[in-house]
Amino acid sequence: MTGQPVVMLTALNSEYQAVSSRLDNLRTVQHERGTRFEVGTVRGTSFEVALGLTGKGNHSAGVLAERAIALFCPAALMFVGVAGALWGTPLGDVVCATHVYAYQGGTSEDDGLKARPRMWETAHEVSQIAQHVARAGEWKQGMPADTSVHFGLIAAGEIVKNSTISAEARWIRDHFNDALAIEMEAAGVAQAGHLNGAPVAIVRGISDQADGTKNSAEDQDWQPRAAAHAAAFATHLAVELLKEGGQTVMRNRGSSDGNIVHNRGAGTIGMQAGTISGSTVVQNFSSGSGESPDFAAELSGLRRDLEREHSLGRIDDDTYEAACSELDVADKAFASDTPEGRKTFVLALKRFGGLIADLAGLAAKLTAVVAAAKGLL
Repeated sequence: MTGQPVVMLTALNSEYQAVSSRLDNLRTVQHERGTRFEVGTVRGTSFEVALGLTGKGNHSAGVLAERAIALFCPAALMFVGVAGALWGTPLGDVVCATHVYAYQGGTSEDDGLKARPRMWETAHEVSQIAQHVARAGEWKQGMPADTSVHFGLIAAGEIVKNSTISAEARWIRDHFNDALAIEMEAAGVAQAGHLNGAPVAIVRGISDQADGTKNSAEDQDWQPRAAAHAAAFATHLAVELLKEGGQTVMRNRGSSDGNIVHNRGAGTIGMQAGTISGSTVVQNFSSGSGESPDFAAELSGLRRDLEREHSLGRIDDDTYEAACSELDVADKAFASDTPEGRKTFVLALKRFGGLIADLAGLAAKLTAVVAAAKGLL
């Protein structure tokens, strides 16, 4: 395992409960601004999920997704819940997004409103793992045999669509008729993941047909069922994502000589030390005769390098102060010598890395430290 959880966010309490019912050993973790998450293990496994409630809308979902990323540095970011169907996707089935449309973008001109949507594509690796989970079918235990997962586009806006003849329904039909489902949070989450380099998966259970029947007795019956189906698929997907993440980390650690291999495309990369051959960069991180690196010394070295970059004007005051704060957190966490402290140590280093990513030499040195530190988890 990587020591990083999958973050799952939901908009509604019923969706939250559908996910939490599949988790064990729940504990509360609080963001410094008060946002609460529950962290637990997927039942029957040791894989962790951090669960949060965003409320409705792309804006709140995006903000809280950003907080979750900062707090957990997750292996993946997921939004799980219910959605309205477009074009007859069956009730109770699950839609897993291949792309997300922010469909309400546009420009008003003399001859009408022109569509200017934004779109985010799901990472190839996430889509491949999701397809595998869907084919395996283990997630469907206890469900009707014909329950299916559909892969396609999801449209996200700021309105509840509950008509097939309204102006908004005509707009979607005219411009986004390849979307399978419609909801109100995926665009915010997709943008947060894009800006922070976190892979995103959007998983929705179909609870209504977005056709005027929302809030009917049938909808009240289908909503908890659709939420449960989405939660079942999402937790199985989370486990597979975490399994794959752990294997990737092991592959990237390289052989027993302590080399860390980074594959890159063409271009220039700054390195503290190591060898370069073609597009493969090998960074050496020697820990001596089988002993753990001296992380206290490594932190001191990072702090000295940071101070030098600041004195040379290569990093602004605000970023410098934020980076120093993350090193302070890492110092304190490592000194605690507890499992939670070691996890906090690694996460602080990763946040530090995000702040100094433009400083090639310092970033390269940090890469080796983080790779070695992951061995502590």
